[in-house]
Amino acid sequence: MQGNKKTIMSELTKNVQPLQDFNWDEFENGTVANVSKEELDKAYDETLNKVADHQVVEGKVVSVDKKEVIVNIGYKSDGIIPATEFRYNPDLKAGDVVEVYVESAEDKKGQLILSHKKARLSQAWDRVNQALEEQQIIQGFIKCRTKGGMIVDVFGIEAFLPGSQIDVHPIRDYDQFVGKTMEFKVVKINQEFRNVVVSHKALIEQELEAQKQEIISRLEKGQILEGTVKNITSYGVFVDLGGVDGLIHITDLSWGRVDDPKKVVELDQKINVVILDFDEEKKRIALGLKQLTPHPWDALDADLKVGDHIKGKVVVLADYGAFVEVQPGVEGLIHVSEMSWSQHLRSAQEFLKVGDEVEAVILTLDREERKMSLGIKQLKEDPWEAIEVKYPVGSKHTAKVRNFTNFGVFVELEEGVDGLIHISDLSWTKKVKHPSEFTKVGEAIDVIVLDIDKENRRLSLGHKQLEENPWDVFEEKYTVGSVHTGKITEMLEKGAVVALEENVEGFATPKHLVKEDGSQAQQGEELEFKVIEFNKDSKRIILSHSRTFEDAQREEKRAARKAAAPKKKDETPKIENVAASTTLGDLDVLANLKAQMEKGE
Repeated sequence: MQGNKKTIMSELTKNVQPLQDFNWDEFENGTVANVSKEELDKAYDETLNKVADHQVVEGKVVSVDKKEVIVNIGYKSDGIIPATEFRYNPDLKAGDVVEVYVESAEDKKGQLILSHKKARLSQAWDRVNQALEEQQIIQGFIKCRTKGGMIVDVFGIEAFLPGSQIDVHPIRDYDQFVGKTMEFKVVKINQEFRNVVVSHKALIEQELEAQKQEIISRLEKGQILEGTVKNITSYGVFVDLGGVDGLIHITDLSWGRVDDPKKVVELDQKINVVILDFDEEKKRIALGLKQLTPHPWDALDADLKVGDHIKGKVVVLADYGAFVEVQPGVEGLIHVSEMSWSQHLRSAQEFLKVGDEVEAVILTLDREERKMSLGIKQLKEDPWEAIEVKYPVGSKHTAKVRNFTNFGVFVELEEGVDGLIHISDLSWTKKVKHPSEFTKVGEAIDVIVLDIDKENRRLSLGHKQLEENPWDVFEEKYTVGSVHTGKITEMLEKGAVVALEENVEGFATPKHLVKEDGSQAQQGEELEFKVIEFNKDSKRIILSHSRTFEDAQREEKRAARKAAAPKKKDETPKIENVAASTTLGDLDVLANLKAQMEKGE
C-alpha cells in the first residue's frame, strides 16, 4: 500500500521544478530584498486616509449585528460603533455609507474611536432647518412617550411629535409607536430654545388630499355610503368614508333622543350612512344614520286621538315643561300648566324628573307637524267642577298660607283651589296693618267660605267669622260715659292707641291724654278712660282720660253754685187753709205730683 502512494506522488511531482532565484532568507525574514522598513511603512501609509481627531468623515459599513456596527473609513483599523446609535435606521446593512465623527484616531490600545451620533448632531440643526425650509420628508426614530405626544430622534436631535400629529385617526394606544422608525415633516422650529416639532399626520394628509378632492367631487345629497367609525365625541360621530371624514351629528344618530353616541355606535364599526349635505371648499360632509330608517311618526298608531291615555318616559325636563317619549322618536310636551290644577306659577321639576314613567292624556295631536301636547292634571278631577258641593258658602276648612299682599292672605285649601282672606276679615278686634303680623307663609289657618267665584277660580274666605262678633257684646259694655281701665300701647302723631279689656283697642286724642296734674300721659301707662264715642260699624271707640276728672270737677262746681244760690219768697206757695180751699179734684192732682217727686228722688 505504501509503495503505491510513493508511485502516485512521484508521478505528480516529476514535472515540478524549484525556482532558480527564490530567496529563502527574505521569505523567512518577511522582508523584501534591497527595501528598507521605513520605505515599506511609507508606502503602506500612503495607501490609507489621513484621519484627524474631531472631524466628520464618511465610512462604509463592514458588518451589522445587534450590539455593534463596524465601519471602515479607509484607515489602518476599523471603528466600532454601538448599534443603538443606528436605531433610527433599522434598514442599515453592510455596504451602506454613513457619516461618523472621529473621536480619536488611535486610543491607548491603538483602536480607532468613532461616533455616528456626534456626526449627526454636528450637522443636525442645519439639516432640520433645511428640512423645514424645503418641506423635506425625513426619517426619525420614536424613542419614548411624553406628556401630550412622543419624543422622536431626528438627526440626533430630540424632536416633539404631538399626539394629534401622529395620524389622521385619533390614537388610542401611543405605546404601539415606541421603537418605530417613521417618516416625518418638520412643521415648527423654535430657534431660541432649539425646539423642533414634527408631524407624521401631515404626510398622510398630503397623500389623502388628492383622494379627498376626488371623493368629494363624486358626492351627491341622498347618496348612501359605507364608512368606518373613527371617532366618537359628545356632539357626534366622525366616519371615515375612505379617505375623507364626515360627521353624524348627535341629533342625526337616532330618531329618539341620544344622550351618549357610544350607546348607538362603536369605534371601528362599519356602518351605512346617508349624505345630508357637503361643502366642497371647506371639505365638510354632514351625514345621517337615522334617515336610513322610517320616521317613527309614520309608524304611530293611526287610532290614537285627542283624549286618549298614553304612557311614556320623561327624557328632557325644562322649567316650562317636560318632554315625554311615547315611543322612540315620538315625543309629547307636558306644559307645566298641564301638570296641576293649581294656578300658581311653578317649575316642572317640582312634579317630574328625567326617567319617570308617566301616564298622560293627549290634548293635541298634529301628525303633519309631528307635534303632540299632553297633560297629567286631566287624570284627576277638576276640583272647580263641583266647588259648591265640597266648599259651600259658610263651610269651615283648614287652609295653607301661600303668600301675602298688602290687602290680604292667599291660601290654598287643596291643589288647584285657592282663596283670599281679606285683611279686614282676619280679626274682629285687632287692627292688622300687614298680614305678616297675623300669620306666616306655610302655616295652617282655619277659614270659612264667604263667597265663590267659579269663573275666576277664587274663593273669598274669612277667619274672624269663625267667632261671634264681639262688638255685639262691646256695644252693651262700652257705652258712652262708661269708665274702663286701659293701657297706652302706642303713641301716634294724632293720639294714642289704648288697649282695653278683652283685646279691644280704643283711641284717645292728645287733648284727652292730659292728666289731672297737667302732664301728658305716656306709652305704657295704665289709666282710667271714659268712653266718649262708640261706633259699632266702624269698630271705633274714642276714649278720654281727661274727662274722668274734668266731668267730676264740673259736677262739684255746679252743685256748689246751686247750694250757694238764695231762695226766692214766691218759690214756696203759701197755703193757709188746704181743706177749706181745695176741691176733691185738686187733692188728686197734688197726690200725683207728690208721687212723681218722690219717685224722682
